[in-house]
Amino acid sequence: MLNTTARQNTAARTVLVVEDEPTLATAIAQRITAEGWSARVAGDGASAVQAASQLRPDLVIMDIMLPVMDGLEATKRIVAERPVPVLILTARDDETDKVIGLGAGADDYMTKPFSMRELIARCKALLRRVERAKVIAKNAENEKILDFGAMIIDPAQRIVTLNGEQVHLTPTEFDLLATLARRPKSVLTREKLLEEVWDWVDASGTRTVDSHVKALRHKLGADMIRTVHGVGYAFEPPTE
Repeated sequence: MLNTTARQNTAARTVLVVEDEPTLATAIAQRITAEGWSARVAGDGASAVQAASQLRPDLVIMDIMLPVMDGLEATKRIVAERPVPVLILTARDDETDKVIGLGAGADDYMTKPFSMRELIARCKALLRRVERAKVIAKNAENEKILDFGAMIIDPAQRIVTLNGEQVHLTPTEFDLLATLARRPKSVLTREKLLEEVWDWVDASGTRTVDSHVKALRHKLGADMIRTVHGVGYAFEPPTE
């Protein structure tokens, strides 16, 4: 069953909240409404997929543990139909859960319990990232292919191939990889990556960068991105 909370606002964003705990779902929806956005609540994964198809939200907040269909499967189905930023909620502070969630197509994560202020800050950051991604894509239309031998990155087509096989990356993963690969072997701080990929102006999301790097390593290989402890990351072109 779907519930709707909205405020009249010509610039309102639509947020789909997928959470099976009614008290938490209501609290999130009310906080979203206080921002002048429109909130739709779904209590299970199957309802979320249906709602996303009908509503075409600007952002999805997705709990992982859901009845009928879990949040990971729901996320996969939603982003397969239409790219949309997804913020996953997890009850466990487990890096594996986060990497799996990002691999399913999510763009960010939060561990329960969390503050509503932080939740809204993350939502705003993700919405800014969408606009930032449009600028990045526009600027990349005439960009040359990044050819590293075994790995080829086509910024215009947003395609990555490794050893002749296409690697399927989420939009955020692609932007992160391309940002690093444009300056091979150069170390970029987490704060710089947050600014260029997510358009974040503070360092509150550095763990998000770490989790996305781990997701990239899972798909590309552990040696492709080098960690410089206490600083950031560098792209290491594959050796022939």
